[in-house]
Amino acid sequence: MSLAIFDLDNTLLDGDSDYLWGQFLVERGLVDGAFYERENQRFYDQYRAGTLDIYEFLTFMLRPLASNPLAELLNWRAQFLEAKIRPILLPRAMELVKQHRTAGDTLLIITATNRFITEPIAEMLGVPNLLATEPEFVNGRYTGRPHGIPCFQQGKVERLNAWLAATGHDLAESWFYSDSHNDLPLLSRVAYPVAVDPDDVLAEYAQERGWPMISLREM
Repeated sequence: MSLAIFDLDNTLLDGDSDYLWGQFLVERGLVDGAFYERENQRFYDQYRAGTLDIYEFLTFMLRPLASNPLAELLNWRAQFLEAKIRPILLPRAMELVKQHRTAGDTLLIITATNRFITEPIAEMLGVPNLLATEPEFVNGRYTGRPHGIPCFQQGKVERLNAWLAATGHDLAESWFYSDSHNDLPLLSRVAYPVAVDPDDVLAEYAQERGWPMISLREM
Protein backbone atom coordinates (compact mmCIF):
# COMPACT_ATOMS: atom_id res chain seq x y z
CA MET A 1 0.00 0.00 0.00
CA SER A 2 1.38 3.42 -1.02
CA LEU A 3 1.18 6.70 0.83
CA ALA A 4 -0.24 9.57 -1.22
CA ILE A 5 0.63 12.95 0.33
CA PHE A 6 -0.85 16.19 -0.94
CA ASP A 7 -0.06 19.82 -0.28
CA LEU A 8 -3.28 21.80 -0.08
CA ASP A 9 -3.02 25.44 -1.10
CA ASN A 10 -2.46 26.03 -4.83
CA THR A 11 -2.14 22.26 -5.24
CA LEU A 12 -5.49 20.63 -4.50
CA LEU A 13 -7.08 24.09 -4.34
CA ASP A 14 -7.00 26.80 -6.99
CA GLY A 15 -5.92 29.34 -4.39
CA ASP A 16 -4.50 29.76 -0.88
CA SER A 17 -6.94 29.07 1.97
CA ASP A 18 -4.87 31.00 4.54
CA TYR A 19 -4.81 34.10 2.35
CA LEU A 20 -8.48 33.74 1.47
CA TRP A 21 -9.43 33.46 5.16
CA GLY A 22 -7.75 36.83 5.66
CA GLN A 23 -9.66 38.28 2.72
CA PHE A 24 -12.90 36.90 4.13
CA LEU A 25 -12.30 38.55 7.51
CA VAL A 26 -11.56 41.87 5.80
CA GLU A 27 -14.61 41.70 3.52
CA ARG A 28 -16.92 40.94 6.45
CA GLY A 29 -15.49 43.79 8.51
CA LEU A 30 -14.29 41.38 11.19
CA VAL A 31 -10.77 42.82 11.38
CA ASP A 32 -9.08 46.19 10.79
CA GLY A 33 -9.40 46.13 7.01
CA ALA A 34 -6.52 48.28 5.78
CA PHE A 35 -3.97 46.87 8.23
CA TYR A 36 -5.04 43.26 7.86
CA GLU A 37 -5.17 43.35 4.08
CA ARG A 38 -1.72 44.94 3.88
CA GLU A 39 -0.16 42.42 6.28
CA ASN A 40 -1.95 39.48 4.69
CA GLN A 41 -0.48 40.43 1.30
CA ARG A 42 2.97 41.03 2.78
CA PHE A 43 3.11 37.59 4.36
CA TYR A 44 1.76 35.93 1.23
CA ASP A 45 4.45 37.61 -0.88
CA GLN A 46 7.09 36.42 1.59
CA TYR A 47 5.74 32.87 1.41
CA ARG A 48 5.99 32.85 -2.37
CA ALA A 49 9.52 34.26 -2.17
CA GLY A 50 10.57 31.63 0.37
CA THR A 51 11.43 34.24 3.03
CA LEU A 52 8.47 33.82 5.39
CA ASP A 53 9.12 33.87 9.13
CA ILE A 54 6.51 31.30 10.10
CA TYR A 55 6.33 32.37 13.74
CA GLU A 56 5.82 36.05 12.86
CA PHE A 57 3.15 35.00 10.39
CA LEU A 58 1.37 32.79 12.91
CA THR A 59 1.31 35.58 15.49
CA PHE A 60 -0.60 37.61 12.92
CA MET A 61 -2.78 34.86 11.46
CA LEU A 62 -3.90 33.25 14.73
CA ARG A 63 -4.84 36.51 16.46
CA PRO A 64 -8.45 36.52 15.21
CA LEU A 65 -8.91 33.00 16.59
CA ALA A 66 -7.86 34.20 20.04
CA SER A 67 -9.96 37.37 19.86
CA ASN A 68 -13.33 35.72 19.26
CA PRO A 69 -15.45 32.99 20.91
CA LEU A 70 -15.46 29.56 19.33
CA ALA A 71 -19.14 29.63 18.36
CA GLU A 72 -18.60 32.84 16.39
CA LEU A 73 -15.52 31.44 14.71
CA LEU A 74 -17.33 28.27 13.65
CA ASN A 75 -20.14 30.33 12.15
CA TRP A 76 -17.66 32.46 10.21
CA ARG A 77 -15.80 29.36 9.05
CA ALA A 78 -18.95 27.80 7.63
CA GLN A 79 -19.59 30.97 5.63
CA PHE A 80 -15.96 31.07 4.52
CA LEU A 81 -16.05 27.52 3.20
CA GLU A 82 -19.04 28.26 1.00
CA ALA A 83 -17.90 31.70 -0.15
CA LYS A 84 -14.19 31.14 -0.66
CA ILE A 85 -13.31 27.42 -0.72
CA ARG A 86 -16.06 25.62 -2.60
CA PRO A 87 -15.52 27.84 -5.71
CA ILE A 88 -11.82 26.89 -5.86
CA LEU A 89 -12.19 23.11 -5.55
CA LEU A 90 -10.54 21.57 -8.60
CA PRO A 91 -12.32 18.66 -10.33
CA ARG A 92 -8.99 17.27 -11.52
CA ALA A 93 -7.66 17.38 -7.97
CA MET A 94 -10.72 15.49 -6.77
CA GLU A 95 -10.11 12.92 -9.49
CA LEU A 96 -6.44 12.55 -8.50
CA VAL A 97 -7.43 11.92 -4.89
CA LYS A 98 -10.02 9.42 -6.10
CA GLN A 99 -7.42 7.55 -8.18
CA HIS A 100 -5.19 7.07 -5.15
CA ARG A 101 -8.15 6.08 -2.98
CA THR A 102 -9.26 3.50 -5.56
CA ALA A 103 -5.73 2.10 -5.62
CA GLY A 104 -5.97 1.53 -1.89
CA ASP A 105 -3.39 4.15 -0.99
CA THR A 106 -3.36 5.96 2.35
CA LEU A 107 -4.32 9.60 1.77
CA LEU A 108 -2.71 12.47 3.69
CA ILE A 109 -2.85 16.25 3.33
CA ILE A 110 0.12 18.12 4.78
CA THR A 111 -0.18 21.90 4.95
CA ALA A 112 1.27 24.94 6.67
CA THR A 113 -2.21 26.42 7.00
CA ASN A 114 -3.67 25.91 10.46
CA ARG A 115 -6.04 23.08 11.32
CA PHE A 116 -8.98 25.36 12.14
CA ILE A 117 -9.11 26.38 8.48
CA THR A 118 -8.00 23.16 6.82
CA GLU A 119 -9.75 20.37 8.71
CA PRO A 120 -13.14 20.89 7.03
CA ILE A 121 -11.41 21.37 3.67
CA ALA A 122 -9.74 17.98 4.00
CA GLU A 123 -13.18 16.54 4.72
CA MET A 124 -14.58 18.22 1.60
CA LEU A 125 -11.79 16.61 -0.43
CA GLY A 126 -12.36 13.19 1.12
CA VAL A 127 -8.88 12.94 2.65
CA PRO A 128 -9.05 11.34 6.12
CA ASN A 129 -5.55 12.20 7.36
CA LEU A 130 -4.34 15.75 7.94
CA LEU A 131 -1.10 17.24 9.18
CA ALA A 132 -1.46 21.00 9.64
CA THR A 133 -0.08 23.74 11.82
CA GLU A 134 -1.85 23.34 15.14
CA PRO A 135 -3.32 26.40 16.87
CA GLU A 136 -3.15 26.11 20.65
CA PHE A 137 -6.57 25.55 22.24
CA VAL A 138 -7.02 25.88 26.01
CA ASN A 139 -10.21 25.90 28.08
CA GLY A 140 -12.50 26.24 25.08
CA ARG A 141 -10.63 29.08 23.38
CA TYR A 142 -7.74 29.53 21.00
CA THR A 143 -4.75 31.26 22.57
CA GLY A 144 -3.31 32.82 19.41
CA ARG A 145 -0.16 30.70 19.68
CA PRO A 146 0.88 27.64 17.67
CA HIS A 147 1.11 24.27 19.40
CA GLY A 148 4.12 22.16 18.51
CA ILE A 149 6.15 22.40 15.31
CA PRO A 150 4.57 24.50 12.55
CA CYS A 151 3.93 22.36 9.49
CA PHE A 152 6.13 24.45 7.19
CA GLN A 153 9.26 23.73 5.12
CA GLN A 154 11.50 21.41 7.20
CA GLY A 155 8.73 21.34 9.80
CA LYS A 156 6.65 19.29 7.36
CA VAL A 157 9.37 16.65 7.33
CA GLU A 158 9.55 16.59 11.13
CA ARG A 159 5.78 16.39 11.51
CA LEU A 160 5.54 13.66 8.87
CA ASN A 161 8.33 11.64 10.50
CA ALA A 162 6.44 11.72 13.80
CA TRP A 163 3.23 10.66 12.03
CA LEU A 164 5.02 7.80 10.26
CA ALA A 165 6.43 6.55 13.55
CA ALA A 166 3.01 6.73 15.19
CA THR A 167 1.09 5.03 12.37
CA GLY A 168 3.59 2.48 11.07
CA HIS A 169 3.62 3.90 7.54
CA ASP A 170 6.83 4.55 5.62
CA LEU A 171 8.02 6.44 2.54
CA ALA A 172 9.05 3.38 0.49
CA GLU A 173 6.22 3.84 -2.04
CA SER A 174 5.23 7.40 -1.22
CA TRP A 175 3.94 10.18 -3.45
CA PHE A 176 3.97 13.90 -2.67
CA TYR A 177 2.18 16.49 -4.80
CA SER A 178 3.04 20.16 -4.30
CA ASP A 179 3.17 23.48 -6.13
CA SER A 180 5.74 25.23 -3.94
CA HIS A 181 9.51 25.36 -3.58
CA ASN A 182 8.84 25.70 0.16
CA ASP A 183 8.10 21.97 0.03
CA LEU A 184 11.45 20.93 -1.45
CA PRO A 185 12.61 19.38 1.87
CA LEU A 186 9.71 16.91 1.74
CA LEU A 187 9.62 16.49 -2.04
CA SER A 188 13.24 15.37 -1.82
CA ARG A 189 12.35 12.65 0.70
CA VAL A 190 9.53 10.78 -1.01
CA ALA A 191 9.80 8.05 -3.63
CA TYR A 192 7.67 9.86 -6.21
CA PRO A 193 7.75 13.68 -6.04
CA VAL A 194 5.32 15.46 -8.37
CA ALA A 195 5.29 19.20 -9.09
CA VAL A 196 1.72 20.44 -9.52
CA ASP A 197 1.30 23.75 -11.36
CA PRO A 198 4.68 24.61 -9.83
CA ASP A 199 6.11 28.02 -9.01
CA ASP A 200 9.16 29.03 -11.07
CA VAL A 201 11.72 27.82 -8.54
CA LEU A 202 10.10 24.40 -8.15
CA ALA A 203 9.57 24.07 -11.91
CA GLU A 204 13.28 24.61 -12.55
CA TYR A 205 14.25 22.22 -9.77
CA ALA A 206 11.85 19.54 -11.01
CA GLN A 207 13.05 19.87 -14.58
CA GLU A 208 16.68 19.48 -13.52
CA ARG A 209 15.87 16.28 -11.62
CA GLY A 210 13.40 14.79 -14.05
CA TRP A 211 10.45 15.00 -11.67
CA PRO A 212 7.04 14.88 -13.37
CA MET A 213 5.13 18.15 -13.63
CA ILE A 214 1.36 18.12 -13.94
CA SER A 215 -1.51 20.59 -13.94
CA LEU A 216 -4.78 20.16 -12.08
CA ARG A 217 -6.29 23.35 -13.48
CA GLU A 218 -8.97 23.30 -16.13
CA MET A 219 -7.50 23.76 -19.60
